[in-house]
Amino acid sequence: MEIKRLGLKNYRNCENVELEFPTRKTLIIGKNAQGKTNILESIYFLSDLKSPRTSTISDLIQFNKPQFEINAKILKNDTDIELDYVYTQDKKRELKVNKVKTNTRDFKLAVKTVLFSTKDMLLLRGSPEDRRNWLDRAISQIYPAYDERLSKYDKIRIQKNNLLKQDIIDEALYDIYNEQLVITGANIIFLRKKFLKEIEKIASVKHQTISESEKFSLNYTCPKDEIEEISQYLKEELFERRKEEFARHQSCVGPHRDDIEFKINGLDATKFASQGQQRTLVLSLKLSELEIIKEKTGFYPILLLDDVLAELDDKRQNYLLKSIDTNTQTIITSVDTLLFEQEFLKDVTIYNIENGKCVLDK
Repeated sequence: MEIKRLGLKNYRNCENVELEFPTRKTLIIGKNAQGKTNILESIYFLSDLKSPRTSTISDLIQFNKPQFEINAKILKNDTDIELDYVYTQDKKRELKVNKVKTNTRDFKLAVKTVLFSTKDMLLLRGSPEDRRNWLDRAISQIYPAYDERLSKYDKIRIQKNNLLKQDIIDEALYDIYNEQLVITGANIIFLRKKFLKEIEKIASVKHQTISESEKFSLNYTCPKDEIEEISQYLKEELFERRKEEFARHQSCVGPHRDDIEFKINGLDATKFASQGQQRTLVLSLKLSELEIIKEKTGFYPILLLDDVLAELDDKRQNYLLKSIDTNTQTIITSVDTLLFEQEFLKDVTIYNIENGKCVLDK
């Protein structure tokens, strides 16, 4: 899979940008706040229909413009796919695949991406929500129906929360919501744990290769593995914390509250790992995402590296660049080309960007 062309209109500071990607590797060079990240964000957006930087899509519209547009040509399994996305100030959107209007799920099936940015370096030090968001996004790239399960779970949870905020709580309805949350929540937790086992197997090898000695492991807060066991665990937790939920007027049990533990040599990496160890861990996870998507879908996703090399020392930089499969299209942003060896710069398309305008480096 690769992106061959990208067009942006009124997307953040990119008023009218047209980019071609004739080679597997592309560098976008420019100073800070010139629009490098916006280019990668727009490609990521095509695969997720969400921004990794804001939860408000209208923030992506250039100031005083009525709408933004993204147009892209994707090559997938030797077939060209054209994607068009339009979003207006009054929150209307239009999605097209090959000029035919489509739904969210089918649009997102067209392209897969893995984004590795400086924000990801905070994965271990961030909140449980940050870790859940990373996990959910990674899973949805492999299991398209996963998004629907999350959406269904959230709708039920919101209904339950609204019920808990009432002066008089209908306990029969409360129990019905809990039954529904157990079914949907158990499926979500099961897929999360399944994915984490798969990524741990790959990432632990990569982590040990970089660190030369450290052992990396993952742990999900729910102690059960099988659907039936998870369901029973959720039922018991909901029963035990019933009074707490009534007192706090919100749902306190379920996958929306869970967390992931990252461990190095058996110790909690969020508390005891150095910055270098944490960078190694996150790097291993991101490279493992590539491998899992390739294994499950048959093709590598597009790898987006946003100013991340500046955060890595020479050893980790070299490992990252040498680990990228030649069949993986990689688009990298950087302030200059000094971080790249001449060998890597062979057969690379380079764009210079300033004030949202991209110029091909001759």
